[in-house]
Amino acid sequence: MSINQPLTLLGGLSPMEFMSEYWQRQPLLIRQAIPGYQPHLSPSDIRKLVKREEVESRLIWQDDAGWNMSQGPFGKLPPIRQPGWTVLAQGVDLHDDGMAELMRRFRFISDARLDDLMISVANKGGGVGPHFDSYDVFLLQASGTRRWRISQQSDLELIPDLPCKILQRFEAEQEFVLEPGDMLYLPPHVAHEGIAETDGCMTISIGFRAPSEGALAYGMLHAISDQLMANLGNEDGLYAQPVIAGPVLDANYKDPGIAATDTPAELPDAMLDAALNAARKLRYRRRLAARFLGQWLTELPDNAYFIPGDDVLPDHEPIPMVGRLVLDRCTRMMYWDEELYINGEVAPVKPGPRMRKLANERFLVCSPELVRKLKKKEVAALREWIAEGWLHYMEENAAVRKAAHPKL
Repeated sequence: MSINQPLTLLGGLSPMEFMSEYWQRQPLLIRQAIPGYQPHLSPSDIRKLVKREEVESRLIWQDDAGWNMSQGPFGKLPPIRQPGWTVLAQGVDLHDDGMAELMRRFRFISDARLDDLMISVANKGGGVGPHFDSYDVFLLQASGTRRWRISQQSDLELIPDLPCKILQRFEAEQEFVLEPGDMLYLPPHVAHEGIAETDGCMTISIGFRAPSEGALAYGMLHAISDQLMANLGNEDGLYAQPVIAGPVLDANYKDPGIAATDTPAELPDAMLDAALNAARKLRYRRRLAARFLGQWLTELPDNAYFIPGDDVLPDHEPIPMVGRLVLDRCTRMMYWDEELYINGEVAPVKPGPRMRKLANERFLVCSPELVRKLKKKEVAALREWIAEGWLHYMEENAAVRKAAHPKL
């Protein structure tokens, strides 16, 4: 993908133009972002998907008593013709190759921000009420039609004591009806409400993670505690990853000449100062931040499952010279400087040109040149990932490529 090339997905804007003019700034309606769009999954598929234990799902409806919500899995859903209900399946990209491929059309935005793909199915009149999100979202209409009303109002107060977040006061400023292939981009905190105008209305939401400062600070504090392992030792085997070396903090606390006290229960100021001085010696370095973010952002959700196929390469066979090595739809891989991160781990290889290509493009084309350039550690890592189901070998023919994107 060229970030300077206009995309139909963005209404003729290039990724660079979209990011500079709209991202986190203003909404954008894109008619026929995907012309003639035919979703890989149908509303019927989603109704089946939300019955599965490993799929995070919710059912939202409104009755005379107000708004209601229940968590899946659902053994039974409301009748198909019953109006006013919506069922939502979260993280569908973890369960279907076609939806994972759709989500990756948005990789002109960093993988560190790309979160998941959610699908909502509603009958006529169904919706989740006027609300706002704290993250960016693309809303792609997949089937049926939905009427969206949006507002950039500053009043974001919610109705208290509801199972779902509903705005107390919502005053629409713009209104759009989206048909299959149309898409609406909304920055964080734009109030919006979508109401299905047809039965079997299906909308796909591509959401982006926006960690709070508290979450980032908490993670950094955990990461910096790794530095202390160099001083305290690792007798319990708690840390499988190599420790990032930090300052030596092996001096014991001393207080020569301290005065006698008649308030023994009071914390000594000298010990408080010593604790603060020790903490100040810890180094908040970019490499430490990268280690924390790399492992955290590639950590897998609980409902991510890998099923190793029949593509495991025997030890005595070399990497094939034809075909492709393709990351599994659930695999998350990132890198920074000299470290490569995969599925919450620091990889045993550095992010050389081939590993960076695999992370960025999510596949490697097998060829004699690739096999010749692969290092022994890279070959070993690729074999291990194939055995784990994190990576798949696919023969290069149309039948296998088509089979690589089965439904559910």
